[in-house]
Amino acid sequence: MGNNQRKSRRKLFRLWFSKRRSRAEASHLSEISDNDEQDDECMDGLFGRSLDSGPCILHNELRIFVGTWNVAGRSPVGSLAVDLDEWLNLKEAADMYVLGFQEIVPLKPKTVIGAEDPTEATNWNVLIGKTLNSKYGGAWLTPMVNPITNDNYQYDRDAASDSRLRRDYEIATSGRGHSRTEYELSDRVGSYKLMASKKMVGVFISVWMRRALLKKYCVSEVKVSSVACGIMGYLGNKGSVSVSMSIGGTSFCFVAAHLASGEKKGDEGKRNHQVSEIFRRTSFHRLPEDCHKNHPLTILGHDQIFWFGDLNYRLYLEDNLARELIKKKNWSALQEFDQLGKELEDGGVFQGWKEGNIEFAPTYKYSFSNCNRYSGGLPSRAGEKQRTPAWCDRILWYGKGVKQLTYFRSESKFSDHRPVSALFSVIVEDKKRTHSSLVPFPPFSPLRNS
Repeated sequence: MGNNQRKSRRKLFRLWFSKRRSRAEASHLSEISDNDEQDDECMDGLFGRSLDSGPCILHNELRIFVGTWNVAGRSPVGSLAVDLDEWLNLKEAADMYVLGFQEIVPLKPKTVIGAEDPTEATNWNVLIGKTLNSKYGGAWLTPMVNPITNDNYQYDRDAASDSRLRRDYEIATSGRGHSRTEYELSDRVGSYKLMASKKMVGVFISVWMRRALLKKYCVSEVKVSSVACGIMGYLGNKGSVSVSMSIGGTSFCFVAAHLASGEKKGDEGKRNHQVSEIFRRTSFHRLPEDCHKNHPLTILGHDQIFWFGDLNYRLYLEDNLARELIKKKNWSALQEFDQLGKELEDGGVFQGWKEGNIEFAPTYKYSFSNCNRYSGGLPSRAGEKQRTPAWCDRILWYGKGVKQLTYFRSESKFSDHRPVSALFSVIVEDKKRTHSSLVPFPPFSPLRNS
């Protein structure tokens, strides 16, 4: 071994042992650095390879809010902003908001068979952006300035968008000093950016991300897909819209769905079939400019998957018995008759998937808007549909590194469904390459003479 290589190795050893010794002293004083694990991963890798021979994989936590709401064909007007604020639970802001809607337009022949009209999707995106960002000030960063005119909007990180991001960040930080963290500074100006949006008839998904994360992570391969499996198996009154994306080294898939309705015996089989069709027919086509050629093309190819919507699974229970258990708030007893719970348990659909414990009242069907009474029941009312209350609106997940923190319903009376939400903590791989001009050297052996 040459003199230069020996000197390089001795320098590396001194650096490594110095790190170890300083951390041991800090540990004795109960002052362990947040970067200890990162130092271990990077410093331990010094021996046996050069510093620029591969990535150090760090694991970071993100909080993702997932919500679903069947809005019964109503436009986002009037006092809905108050309902939306309560649904999004803005007291504790998340890093991402993934919102799925059903029936943002009435399911009439004209809307099901006719050409897509982006108007309602745009209106929802404007209201969501305004609600998310107004809490932090800086409404000029919402889609109100640059309205989304395409229901198939998706994030494209080109040079122009990078320039806009830097400009927005400079506006946010100018005149405020530099003592605050990047998160705090961007939060003060309306920090959420629309990443992807897709509408298919009444099914709609909207994905928002904290702007500061776009500076921290490589967000790539943002793609959308839709599957229509309603009337005749191919019309869009039922089906799904999905978003695929990579954050750092972790791939995500978000599926917003509206499945077949009905509470007759055997209707659950229709829903199971549509779930299978969505799995089979959802695809995210690979593009020539894709950064990562191994980005998943199907739902199940992703690391972490969230499936949510009006899944329409009902209760195997007579109406009067269901209402009696609801009156007693005996949710555990009611869950014994839940169709989706049975399917998950038996592996009929969503084999291996998870759902949080349901500790809230059934979300469907309420008598009419601005009402707290379930439709039907005794005594019956003229013109009301007789429906056994059920947990139609659900949120499921699949994959490692996902932990559900909350699962709840909101109390908006905007439609005959109550909105449902879940907050998740997810682990994201962040691949960081180290840099060095050192040449590779043989593995260190304490028995080898230098």
